[in-house]
Amino acid sequence: MTAGRRESKRGMMWKLLIGKPPRAPFVLPFAAALLNLPEMQRESLKAATRIVVKLGTGVLTDSRKQPDLAQMEQLVAQMAAQRQAGREIVLVTSGAVGAGMGALGYATRPVNLAERQACAAVGQSRLMAMYEKLFSKFNLVVGQVLLTHEDLEHHERHLNARNTLVTLLDRGVVPIINENDAVSITELKFGDNDKLSALVAALLPADLLVILTTVDGVIENFGKPSARLLSVIEQIDTSIEDQAGGTTSATAVGGMKSKIEAAKIVVRSGVPLVIASGQKHDTLARITAGEDEGTLFIAQPTKLQGRKRWIAFFHHPKGALCVDDGAKLALREKGKSLLPPGVVRCEGDFFAGDVVRVCDLDGMEFARGIVRFDSEAVRARNLPKEELVHRDDLVIL
Repeated sequence: MTAGRRESKRGMMWKLLIGKPPRAPFVLPFAAALLNLPEMQRESLKAATRIVVKLGTGVLTDSRKQPDLAQMEQLVAQMAAQRQAGREIVLVTSGAVGAGMGALGYATRPVNLAERQACAAVGQSRLMAMYEKLFSKFNLVVGQVLLTHEDLEHHERHLNARNTLVTLLDRGVVPIINENDAVSITELKFGDNDKLSALVAALLPADLLVILTTVDGVIENFGKPSARLLSVIEQIDTSIEDQAGGTTSATAVGGMKSKIEAAKIVVRSGVPLVIASGQKHDTLARITAGEDEGTLFIAQPTKLQGRKRWIAFFHHPKGALCVDDGAKLALREKGKSLLPPGVVRCEGDFFAGDVVRVCDLDGMEFARGIVRFDSEAVRARNLPKEELVHRDDLVIL
């Protein structure tokens, strides 16, 4: 075997372990690497230079549903320290509706959409004023970015949002992102800021997403004597999803369930995620030092290309194509396009150019793609002999 081939295999090994090639020649014992995959993943977080931090309502507000200034100050101090260390920080913040609830006298989150939007309108300005004051103590400038799902679904607006964020980062600004709750017409749902933070991390893309919450991470057997923190999650399966629940907080939306859903997005995009406590003063420092903090979700080895991320995660699919086992095998294992004969069932109404789910015979989604014909033509089997979903427009999930 030539030296060039040895180096190539070594590079492939490193890429498999931490998702990027080595920056310098590196010899890694194969057995040791396999035994220490979680440690290698933790170590790789030291190299993260672009970090998205999501702050939940629970870590930002006090028992009166008002912004907790002392807590916000220590969180901003942590992010400022990361900026001073040379890392780019993008903040996705909850708390606008919660801040507005306190100001408008609501004890619990309003059920009525207009009332929630009123809380968001009042709370968002209060929240930004506090962030601006706190970051200015570290000579950092912040910029407010309010997004709706349509901003990220429409391709041109999607690219424009990314360009705006990258420009802000290039200028040393800390972008502060929230959903534009005051004008959203879809019940204020991305559906939640956990998902929004995952989409922002995929949009950029980031090197790391950190979700700071009121718990130390994903807890196995939560509330039981056998409860324990899961340090590393290598694969999100039903056993992991069973650990997740919603939330009973008066101000919050998602709970751990929404965080697991966010993890699915970033992991498939090739971005690692850490869920950790926002109540400790050294959480971000420990994470970026490669220490065992919170729960680390290991990213898939390679990042999806930008357009593929856009297809996979930034749409509400308009329908579904259920395919036979042969078509599923061709799509997943052989990288083929979806041809009309492989479709056994068409669900929903869609037009050519829409994003649809691709499901197996049991209805389990395993891919998404841009369909080239409308649902009426698919059902009528009135299709030419060409791709229904081209492989360039298809993403295996």
